Amino acid sequence: MTDAVARLPRVSGLDRPRAFAVVSEAVWWVTIVDANLVRYHPDVYDRELASCAEAERQLIEGTLAGLRFVRNQVGNDIDRAHFIQRGIAAGDRAGAQDWTWSPLPEPSCEALSPRGLAWELDRYRAYESRLAGRAVVATFGCAGPFLKVVADGIVTPADVGNHD
Repeated sequence: MTDAVARLPRVSGLDRPRAFAVVSEAVWWVTIVDANLVRYHPDVYDRELASCAEAERQLIEGTLAGLRFVRNQVGNDIDRAHFIQRGIAAGDRAGAQDWTWSPLPEPSCEALSPRGLAWELDRYRAYESRLAGRAVVATFGCAGPFLKVVADGIVTPADVGNHD
């Protein structure tokens, strides 16, 4: 995850489909790491989230929810590249740091159960409020460091045995 996120600011001269390929790799890694930490280490995850100031906690939660929306929509029949747009000042050599998240219409969710619909619309609203119109690379500056702190706080059986 850290490597995929670290590559984003260094990528330059991309068209929209290639830029989204780079961005989607970072989205996938961040959301997979997040899901695994929530599932297998909820105590550490919740403790670290609770230690954040309210505004920071809301930013982290909203950003991760928005990234989950991106990940979930990538598998649907949409043009994935429309999730991002070149920044206003970006020229032909624009890199990932010059892309912003595009505002998107509410997704069609007819096939979802009422619970699934509510879950997906919550993620969509998080995308619109925390990602849309903002710099793509900056998104990962919030989510990545939080997940790293959570991962660093996990005590493994090997850690318990190494207290010499």
